[in-house]
Amino acid sequence: MTADFVKDVMTPGAVAVRPDASLVEAAQLMRAQNIGDVLVADGQQVVGVLTDRDITVRAVADGVDPLTVSAQAVCTPDPVMVAPDDPVSAAVALMRAHAVRRLPVVEDGLPVGMVSLGDVAEAEDPDSTLADISRAEPDRERGGDGLDVL
Repeated sequence: MTADFVKDVMTPGAVAVRPDASLVEAAQLMRAQNIGDVLVADGQQVVGVLTDRDITVRAVADGVDPLTVSAQAVCTPDPVMVAPDDPVSAAVALMRAHAVRRLPVVEDGLPVGMVSLGDVAEAEDPDSTLADISRAEPDRERGGDGLDVL
């Protein structure tokens, strides 16, 4: 089955934090929602996308205090966005052109979901390795030190 529109493959619902939310708040929300990214929104306006990788690479790796650094300071600002009625091919082209793995989906200026490379892979080729990885449950077999439990 080939999906024609972003609304056919996107993950509905938008999880967002305020620009002044701490990285700890954002990370706790990601953990609670079992997601790897949140929108950074000032009211209803999307001002950025914050990923778990952003927190790790742009903050923790630099030794900054995640309790005092804001989501806006670390997020990717002014994200490229798509609409639910945009063709999936347009979303893929934007991901490729901007080297991003996910795009906020916005309708009438309001965030309504996210579309990821994994969402597209699952819709376009459900038997692909990327689709399998995207469907997999998070690994809960980890020790408190982050190492695999044998």
